Amino acid sequence: MKIVEPSELKSWEGKELGASDWFEIDQDRINAFADATLDHQFIHVDPEKAKATPFGSTIAHGYLTVSLLPYLQTSIADFLLPKGMKMGMNYGFDKLRFMAPVKVGKRVRAVATLLDATEKKPGQWLMKYQFTVEIEGEDKPAVIAEWLLMYFV
Repeated sequence: MKIVEPSELKSWEGKELGASDWFEIDQDRINAFADATLDHQFIHVDPEKAKATPFGSTIAHGYLTVSLLPYLQTSIADFLLPKGMKMGMNYGFDKLRFMAPVKVGKRVRAVATLLDATEKKPGQWLMKYQFTVEIEGEDKPAVIAEWLLMYFV
């Protein structure tokens, strides 16, 4: 994490902030997500049936991959936080695309770029980040998302 003065946030627009650590998606995590969301489609939770699909194995839910963004961003060295921040909250997504499935056992990481920093009200910063979730050893990313976060300073 990189702590900067709020007045410096706009100067980071358009800059890549770095990549997170790699994180393995195992079957236990996929199963736990299926239990939490009640989405037990066989492609996620039945390794035997999933072998017969074009993927050849189970795959993570797309929303599981997206739900890891808050965790993955914590290991991005230059991920921005304004000095004196009281709290931050999810504000939503402007764009979210699932580009490729994450097969069980694969590792993912997130690469962040700050697209926009706007002070909506005094001490309230709306940040738009582009996150690309890469799959280790694959050309196509799993997810490309424009994630909105609101920081309260």
